[in-house]
Amino acid sequence: MKSHYTNTIYVVYLLFCLLIGSASAQSLIRQSTDDRNTPRQQENVAKADSILGEAHYLDKGDLEISSRDYKVSPSNQVTGMRSRPPMSYSLKMESFNTLLQSTNTERYESRPFSVGGYNWSLIVYPKGNIQDSASGFISLYVAIDNSTFVAAHEEVFADLRFYVFKKTERKYFTIKDTNIWRYNIFKTMWGFPRVLPHATFTNPSNGYLFDGDHCEFGVDVTIHTPFQRSELFTVARNFPNPRYTWTIQKFSTLLGDVYFSDVFSIGGRSWNIQVNPSGQTGEGRALSMFLLLNANEKIRPYEKIYVRARLRVLNKGASPKGRTIEKSLDNWFTGPGLGWGYREFISLADLRDPESGYLVNDKLTVQVEMEAISSTRYFPS
Repeated sequence: MKSHYTNTIYVVYLLFCLLIGSASAQSLIRQSTDDRNTPRQQENVAKADSILGEAHYLDKGDLEISSRDYKVSPSNQVTGMRSRPPMSYSLKMESFNTLLQSTNTERYESRPFSVGGYNWSLIVYPKGNIQDSASGFISLYVAIDNSTFVAAHEEVFADLRFYVFKKTERKYFTIKDTNIWRYNIFKTMWGFPRVLPHATFTNPSNGYLFDGDHCEFGVDVTIHTPFQRSELFTVARNFPNPRYTWTIQKFSTLLGDVYFSDVFSIGGRSWNIQVNPSGQTGEGRALSMFLLLNANEKIRPYEKIYVRARLRVLNKGASPKGRTIEKSLDNWFTGPGLGWGYREFISLADLRDPESGYLVNDKLTVQVEMEAISSTRYFPS
C-alpha cells in the first residue's frame, strides 16, 4: 500500500516537472524569437514612420496635383522681359543648389500672402514637377488657400504672371497665359510646369543663377471680379420725323448777332438751330449756322452724344441758278448749349443775290436733317 502511494507521488512529481520544463522551453523559445525579431520590427517601424513622415508625406496639396489640372497650351503662353519687379510676392533664394541636390525636396512653398481677400502661396519645383512631365525644368505655380473661400461653391478668377530675375540684364523674365485661371475647391493650384530649362537656368552666363546659387522668383496675382457698373451705347437711325425746318422772317431787318430757332425734339433729345446773320464774328462776309444741344437738355458730365446730320439753306426760288446749300455734321456733342456747325456756311453776297433763290420775300429757310443720334444707358442708373 505504501509502495503504491509512493509510486503515485513520484508519477505526479514527474508530470509536474515535465510541465514546468515545457513552459520554460516555450518561454525560452518565445523570448529567443522575440529577441531575434525585435530589432527587425523596430527597424521596419522606423522605416515606415520615415516614409509616412517625410518622403511620401501627403497633404491636401499633394492630393490635388495632376498634370491635367495644370497643363496649358504653349500657344497661349506669353513671355518677355521687363524691368518692373513683381507686385504680389517675391521669393529670393540664396541656397538654390541645396534644393537641387536634396533627394527629399520636390518643391518649395512660400508663406501665404494676401491678394483680393484670399491667401496664396508661390510654389517652386527646383527640379521640375514630375507629375506634369517637367523633369529638367523650373516649374512655378500659385496655390490658393481654399479655407479663405466664403462658400464651398465659390470660384476665383485670376491672372497670373510669373517672374524670374535675370541679373545680367537687371530685368525679369516673365511668363503668363492669355487665358484666365479658374480656382475652386477642386482646382487650387495653377501655373507653368516648364518655365525655364535647367540648362538655361543654371548656366551662370545667363544670369538667372548668380553669386553662387542665388536666384529670385516672383508672381503677380490679379483678381478678376464681375463688373458692378456698365453702360450701353446705342446709335439710333431712321427717325419718324428726321427734319426740322425754320423760316426766318424779314431777314434783311435782323440787327442782332445771333438768333435761335424754337426748341425741337428728334431722337429723344432737344435741339436748336443757331444762325448768325452777319457771321459769328460779325465780319459781314458769310452766314454762320450751327446745330446746338438745347441748354435745358439733361446730360451727365462724362456723357457724349454722337450726331450725324445735314445742315441746309434751302433754295426757294424758281431760278435754275440757285441750289440748296448743304453741309454735313459728324461730331460728338459734349454738353447742353454746345454744338457744331460752320462759321461760313454761305457768303452773304450769294445769299442776297436776287436770282439765287435763298431769300424769297425776305424769308430765309434753313433746315437740319438728323441721320444718327447716339444714346447711352448707365447701370446702375
